[in-house]
Amino acid sequence: MNIKLTREFVQKLPKTDLHVHLDGSVRINTIIDLAKKFNIQLPTMDPGELRKLIVCDENTRSLEEYLRGFDIVNLVLQTKEGLYRAAYELAEDAANENVRYMEVRFSPILHTKKGLKMTEITQSVIDGLRQAEREFPIETGVIICGLRNMDPTTSIKLAELAVAFKNRGVVGFDLAGSEFNYPAKEHKEAFELSLKNNLNITIHAGEAYGPDSIHQAVHYCGAHRIGHGTRLVEDGDLLNYVNDHRIPLEICIKSNFHTKAVPNIQSHPIDFYIDYGLRVTINTDNRTISDTTVTDEYMLAINELHLDYTTIKNVILNGFKSAFLPYKERVRLINETLRELEELEKSELKTTIKMKENL
Repeated sequence: MNIKLTREFVQKLPKTDLHVHLDGSVRINTIIDLAKKFNIQLPTMDPGELRKLIVCDENTRSLEEYLRGFDIVNLVLQTKEGLYRAAYELAEDAANENVRYMEVRFSPILHTKKGLKMTEITQSVIDGLRQAEREFPIETGVIICGLRNMDPTTSIKLAELAVAFKNRGVVGFDLAGSEFNYPAKEHKEAFELSLKNNLNITIHAGEAYGPDSIHQAVHYCGAHRIGHGTRLVEDGDLLNYVNDHRIPLEICIKSNFHTKAVPNIQSHPIDFYIDYGLRVTINTDNRTISDTTVTDEYMLAINELHLDYTTIKNVILNGFKSAFLPYKERVRLINETLRELEELEKSELKTTIKMKENL
């Protein structure tokens, strides 16, 4: 289909964001507003200077360096109001670029420094998302994250929290944080608890460490999706397994460059994964930290990796197919998306014909 993939057209497309961190996606002005309201000392109150400290660029050298900005952001996410506002605004920003379904992930343990209980923290985020759902055309779910660099008993507590909020807004459990020297299999008990309670599992793997990290996520921890999976390309046998079992990959192009999972955008394996037949989805990871949007991520795939409209359409549908939603809900969203895509295609083709007639 000969459709010109302009930014305006891509922004109109219905999309998902299955891999987005709450604390990596707080507006800069909101960080400053919350700091002023709750008398929190930031390194600077100047928006431009604060942006330099939080937002990454091509000079970021590693995942560990990439994660430093979160320490600043989390200073203001220690109150119910701050968490509610961050969740609400994230959903608003996503809805404004026609993201129809989004799964927001965070680790409640990081927001307990001022005495909030993890149940209060989780409910505040869910409440913010639900309010956004009432005001904007978006549906959301929450993924609770365990952290690799924390004691495995903490992951068990977080898995118990996720199970407690299952069917109340939480749709899955994750393991995030630095991969190097923190193997997923050490947190196996948390995932056994999650699986025992029929909770969906996604795990950050193959971003800052090799395919063995993905192997552990799939075979030790029962992952239903893989966060990033950038280095899956290094193990053909495991790649075939992931493909054969239709385990989706949550690809985040810009952040993969920032964390140096890939040396440059052009070398990202997403185009190979798509050609090979893997179930690839495109996501933001951290809207603020990586200064990105879902539209930006798709435009990188189009302009730097030369994906055409048919491919983009399939990736969009992969997002809805891979959502941690009941089957009937996924079918509903897929059918709605197909209808919306058809209308957009017709409109775009009519515009193209008119432009040619006027030449």
